[in-house]
Amino acid sequence: MNSFTALRESHDIQRELCAKVSNTQGESSERDSLFQQLVRELKAHARAEERFFYLPLMEYDQGVDLSRHAIAEHHEMDELIEQLQATEYSSPTWLVYAKQLSDLVYTIYKKKSIVSFKWPVNSYQKKKKYNWLKAITKTIKMGFKSFNAILLSNKKRPAH
Repeated sequence: MNSFTALRESHDIQRELCAKVSNTQGESSERDSLFQQLVRELKAHARAEERFFYLPLMEYDQGVDLSRHAIAEHHEMDELIEQLQATEYSSPTWLVYAKQLSDLVYTIYKKKSIVSFKWPVNSYQKKKKYNWLKAITKTIKMGFKSFNAILLSNKKRPAH
């Protein structure tokens, strides 16, 4: 599986988890478990994209605005996650925030077309001889908990 496939699969997992979380009720172990899975998936995905995808794209003029916009959307998701974490599962407000997060996730990934980003990715990889595509795939597969381990074990990070 290549990185673009891994990102697409991660998008599908996120949408599925959003739908499941939005259909939970009250304070339940199901809501807690699904929400924790969603948070891990969103964070792993965002960190991988930012570190290994958007950062390199910012070296190209055509990639700057796109990268900034995507990172701002990730920040918006982080803020909604923080609101959810600060709200009791039993509160009716929790479900309102969960649906806002779900809507944001659907909107963001509906707009994304990963295939259109391949030109700078291939260019960057040839120019830097840095295999970050494997790192992003590994990060998404392993999840957020292993993200720091991947970064620490990867000695050929691009110099910026």
